[in-house]
Amino acid sequence: MAVNVSNRKPNKKNLRSHALNATKKKQGLNLVVVRDVNGKKYRISAKELRTLKKDQNVEA
Repeated sequence: MAVNVSNRKPNKKNLRSHALNATKKKQGLNLVVVRDVNGKKYRISAKELRTLKKDQNVEA
């Protein structure tokens, strides 16, 4: 089972119709499962994975 590492929260927004009715919608994160060197699974967002790859040369 993967462990959630990220503290990021989903975005909240309004869907607007032509009549300007507002309906709340939740836009979730793009979560991916990554294994570390020991084989433990972590669930992080794709944006954080990009940052890790860029900064620390981490392979997924």
